[in-house]
Amino acid sequence: MAPLIDVNPFIPGATPQQAASILGAMCGVAETNSRLSEADRRALAAASRYIFGDTQPLDVDKVQPVSPAALAGALRDPALRQDALKFATVMAFIDGSLDKAKIARVVDYANALGVQERYIDEIAEAAAGHVKEALADMTRANMLSITGKDWKDADATAWLMPYEKAPDPQLAARCEALGSLPEGSFGLAFYRHYRSNGYAFPGEPAGLNAGFGFPHDTAHVVSGYDTSPRGELLVSTFTAAMHRRLPMAGHILPVIFSWHLDIQINPVAKHAKGALDPEEFWHAYAGGKTATVDTFAPGWDFWAYVETPLRALRRQWSIPENGLDREV
Repeated sequence: MAPLIDVNPFIPGATPQQAASILGAMCGVAETNSRLSEADRRALAAASRYIFGDTQPLDVDKVQPVSPAALAGALRDPALRQDALKFATVMAFIDGSLDKAKIARVVDYANALGVQERYIDEIAEAAAGHVKEALADMTRANMLSITGKDWKDADATAWLMPYEKAPDPQLAARCEALGSLPEGSFGLAFYRHYRSNGYAFPGEPAGLNAGFGFPHDTAHVVSGYDTSPRGELLVSTFTAAMHRRLPMAGHILPVIFSWHLDIQINPVAKHAKGALDPEEFWHAYAGGKTATVDTFAPGWDFWAYVETPLRALRRQWSIPENGLDREV
């Protein structure tokens, strides 16, 4: 069985007062107009473990909601304010609904902290009934995060599916050859990931752009998160902390809307209801920050690692040898 904490805490240096204030803000958002749900309680307990590294179980009943003004008074460090607002934002969606009151509460925290972020504008837009506009901006943020280039189009389908019009047989053949690599290698695990899911390889007409498929599915393989709605949400959470460019606007919010709120973002993305695992979410988040690789970094070379044993690659990248997922 995996140890209770097998990744570094997301915020290892937080003081007890800072941790209590952040958890209190998270609780304050979750309790807006209602009592904490079971999912909220599980999320708070897991956040205590993986954000702050607490080895003792959190007594959720003793968590005191903290007002926006009190949170601002407790957190002076700008980076800590940024993190606290991200965590509070996630709590607005734990129960799987677009709750206007909870989103308004998050905006109150943002204002008190003096934090202006793209993702706050997105959720405020969605709460105002402009969901389509919010989703369009999430798509643009996601593409900017992935490609490093400003993205004007709200539809990324053409970029994601380039081989429909221009197949690349040599690339597809190179991917197919991964199936001949030694047992235990990362490349063979990647090959089996594609074949077991019935995916077309990059280069094949139905394949995803290699600029997305290789880094995204590498994150699946090394993290151990599968391609179920739950797994897709978790691997994007892992990616958000690993890649750290527009993590909320470009990665976490899009998958929460897609896989937890059942709102389709684009023709390529699927959607589902209730896929956010309130405990494993924070494990994936901390695991992504612990990881010493960024598969979406400019110049990252998928082919440089295909012959490396998967377990050795995970060790090299500070990922648990058996992957992150505790359900496996």
